[in-house]
Amino acid sequence: MVNVSGKLMAPEDLARQVAAWKSKGKTVALAHGVFDLVHLGHLRHLQEARNTGDVLVVSLTADAFVNKGPGRPVFPAEARAEMLAALAIVDAVVINHAATAVPMITALKPDIYVKGIEYAEADKDVTGKITEEQEAVEAHGGRIHFTDDVVFSSSSLLNHHFDIYDPTLRNYLQSCRQTDMLPRLLQAIDNLAGMKVLLVGDTIIDEYQYVTPLGKSPKENMIATRFMEREVFAGGIIAAANHVAGVCAQVEVLTCLGQADSHEKLIRQTLAPNVKLSAVMRSGVPTTRKCRFVDTGYYRKLFETYYFDDSPLDETPQAKFDHLAASRAKQYDLVIVTDFGHGLIAPSTIAALEKNARFLAVNAQSNSANHGYNLITRYGRADYICIDGPEARLAMGDKHSPMETVIRDRLATRIDCPNIVVTHGKNGCITYNRDQGFTTIPAFTKTVVDTVGAGDAFLALTSPLVAAGCPLDLVGFIGNAAGAIKVGILGHRRSVEKSQLIKTVTALLK
Repeated sequence: MVNVSGKLMAPEDLARQVAAWKSKGKTVALAHGVFDLVHLGHLRHLQEARNTGDVLVVSLTADAFVNKGPGRPVFPAEARAEMLAALAIVDAVVINHAATAVPMITALKPDIYVKGIEYAEADKDVTGKITEEQEAVEAHGGRIHFTDDVVFSSSSLLNHHFDIYDPTLRNYLQSCRQTDMLPRLLQAIDNLAGMKVLLVGDTIIDEYQYVTPLGKSPKENMIATRFMEREVFAGGIIAAANHVAGVCAQVEVLTCLGQADSHEKLIRQTLAPNVKLSAVMRSGVPTTRKCRFVDTGYYRKLFETYYFDDSPLDETPQAKFDHLAASRAKQYDLVIVTDFGHGLIAPSTIAALEKNARFLAVNAQSNSANHGYNLITRYGRADYICIDGPEARLAMGDKHSPMETVIRDRLATRIDCPNIVVTHGKNGCITYNRDQGFTTIPAFTKTVVDTVGAGDAFLALTSPLVAAGCPLDLVGFIGNAAGAIKVGILGHRRSVEKSQLIKTVTALLK
């Protein structure tokens, strides 16, 4: 019987053990991966890894850092670790709480770092991690070894032989595989690299106050809470711009900040290196901040407080903003408008953008601060509209008609726009093109950590695709993949990166 528990080690304990092995002249090999479903390919890979040295250590990616698509990993890290520890050829197992193996390589300093043959060509690794990992192992005198044996895919095996998706999604993904959609999706994403994108809209500071409920106050009709910690994110158009920056090389943000409490330092620190910030300052008011009080138990939001002034800008800053919008719009391939209805986007701004943008993508959001006052019908034309179901129904004053009727017979006749996507949260999205008609795409995940910013991520990553002429069935697929990634991220702790998007799309269709 293999002593499984003795092989499962914490990183600091394993580092001492590896040092002890090496002091005795033993060669230590390190293999790293997800190992969600251990199969013959894994066994052959680990056997060859074991043969390269005297000791084999396996590190596996913690659940929070697995980028294999919605619903993954199927097996939690503890179960995956136990499975690997049960193999006689494995001497130690450790869970790696990072997106890359670099921290583990740095801590353990293995003599040999072992990866599969599919990583031998570094330029084909969309994550870029293999290059960083090779540099890390060589930095302390180690070397990288690529195993070359039978190659299987956990994602493919899970997709084809296990019911990890509900029937509707499973059938949809199978139909996509039959039409060989994957290479077209990957090509569509790669084609965006040279696009120049301008984003126009509201900056929002999203503050999360994490609290623990204590119970009802004995003297008041309210719940008392204990403050635990806080996080402050640059959201709104800033978060959207960072999503775009992952797939497009040149991005600019045109927005407005409040001089009273601008948060400009946080905003500039948050923006990706390839994003330029152009901001008009508004005196006497803060940059819009939305403070959400969040129960730490399951990250349930209790309530929120807005710190903002949503009255129209004064004449001078509005004229400056509109002039910038008109002049900048001419310089970019695509203009994305994230209109949160907080007083920035005036009728004059809309007119300037409609006149000067080569390709105009718009979202006019309905939220608790503007409900009924910020409808998509404020826009007379657009090349692409992306809104959610309630926003579409509210704009058309139609509560009960089928969504296809609302889109085709109402929305598309009211606004001059050939491409419309309506998102439906857990039910996916509906795409509509004036010539191609409708496509319905189911949601790719039912597991939600936080919905804040999911619609913005969908808009940000689909707008360049539509501008590039990508068919809307592919646009909707990539948008749903982006949304599935984003709802798994608390607040704006990170953006939807290109590598993560590619890995998710690939995992879904393997």
